[in-house]
Amino acid sequence: MKPSGIGGMAVLEGVMMKNKDEYAIAVRKPNNEIVVEKKIHKNFSDKVKLFKLPIFRGILAFIDSMVIGIKVLNFSASFFEDEEESKKEKKAASEVVSALMIALAVILSLALSISLFIISPVLISNVFSRWVESKFLLSFMEGILRLLIFIGYILIVSQMKDIKRVFMYHGAEHKTINCLENGFELTIENVKWQSKAHKRCGTSFMFFVMIISLVFFMILRPETLALRIMSRVLLVPAIAGISYEFIRFAGSSENKIVDILSKPGLWMQGFTTKEPDDDMIEVAIRSVDTVFDWRAFLANNEDEKPSKLSAKSTSSKREKAQVTKSEAKVKSQDKNKSEAKNQKANKDDQKVKSTKEAQKVSEDAIDLEALNDTELVTTHEADKTVKAKKASSHKKKDTTRSEYAATSEISIASPKNEYEEDDEILRALDKYLDFSDDK
Repeated sequence: MKPSGIGGMAVLEGVMMKNKDEYAIAVRKPNNEIVVEKKIHKNFSDKVKLFKLPIFRGILAFIDSMVIGIKVLNFSASFFEDEEESKKEKKAASEVVSALMIALAVILSLALSISLFIISPVLISNVFSRWVESKFLLSFMEGILRLLIFIGYILIVSQMKDIKRVFMYHGAEHKTINCLENGFELTIENVKWQSKAHKRCGTSFMFFVMIISLVFFMILRPETLALRIMSRVLLVPAIAGISYEFIRFAGSSENKIVDILSKPGLWMQGFTTKEPDDDMIEVAIRSVDTVFDWRAFLANNEDEKPSKLSAKSTSSKREKAQVTKSEAKVKSQDKNKSEAKNQKANKDDQKVKSTKEAQKVSEDAIDLEALNDTELVTTHEADKTVKAKKASSHKKKDTTRSEYAATSEISIASPKNEYEEDDEILRALDKYLDFSDDK
C-alpha cells in the first residue's frame, strides 16, 4: 500500500491530522462531545521555491510543525480551562496580534530545545576535557550525552498524567494512519489491531537528529568552547533537513536496509506512544475523515492492484519460465545423474553377476574335480573289477585248458576208433623212420 501523505499530532484529549494545506483538530470535550475544526495552512515554500528543494524543505517543515503544534495545542487546551480564564484569554487575543504570540512561542520553544539538547551536552563534555585529551573522544562523549538527555527528557515527561493521555492519543493517531495505509476501512475494530509505530513519526525525527548530530560533531571539532557551541547551533538546520529527508524516504520505502535503520526510531516510539481506548480511536478517525477522502484512496489502490498484478503476473511468468528452464536443466542433470547411477548400478550388478558366475564356475569346477575324482575312483575300481574279471576269466581258461589237457590225456588213453589208431601208427612210423639229412 502506498503512503497516504497524512501527518498527525496528538494534543490534549484530541488528534490533529494534516493533508497537504488542510488540517483538522478533533477534540473530545469534558461532556464527551467531539468537536472538529478544519483549517488551512499555507506553507512558506509556496512563496520561496528554495524551500521545496531537499534538505531546505526539511528545515521549513520543522518550523511549520512547531507553528501548527502551538496553534492546535492552544485550541485543545481552550476546552479544559475555566470560563473566566477563557474569557480573559479571548479579550487578550483581541488586543494582541495572535501571529506575534505564535512567533514568540516558536522562538521560545526553539531556544529551549537548542539549550537543552545542543548546548548543554557541549558544556558537560567540556568538563571532562581536563582528563580526556582526545578531541574525538570528547565529541563522542558529547553525542552520547545528547542522546541520554533526550531519552531522559521523554521518560520524565511521560510520568505526567496529562502527558500519558497525550501519548495514548499519539498511539491512536499512528494506528489510524497505519490502518488506512494498510488498505483497511477506518473502523474502530480495524484500527485497534494496527501497530502504534510509524516511520514518519516526530519521535523518530528527533532521534535521528541526535544520531546525525553525533556524526557531524565528531567530524567538526573546533578548538575553543565558543566555536564548538557556535558550530553546533549553526548546524542544527542542516541536521534537521537531513533527518527529515531520511524520515520522508523511510516512510515510502520497503527496503530492508532502510527498515533496519528505522528500527531505533521505532523503538523510541515505545516511550511516546501508548495503547489507546476506543474513544480515542474514534476521535482520530473523525480527524482523518475531515481532511482526507480515505474511501476514494482505498478505491484507487484497489483499481491499481490489477495493473500491478498484471505486471507482477508478467514478471511471474518470466520468473516461471526461468524457473521452468532451471527446473528442466536440473531435471536433465538429475536424469543424467540417475542414468549414470543406473549405469553404475548395472556395472555393479554385472560385476556381482560375473563374480557370482565365477563363484559358480569355480564351484562347478570343484564339483567337476570331485566328480572326476569320483569317476577316476570309479574307473579305477572298474578297472580293478575288469582285471579281476579277466583274471577270473584267465583262471577259468586255464582251468578249462587244464581240464582240456586232462581231457585230452584222458582221451588218448581212451579207446579210439580204427581211423584214429591208423593215424597214430603213421605218426609213430614218421618219428622213427625219419630219413632226413640231420640224422
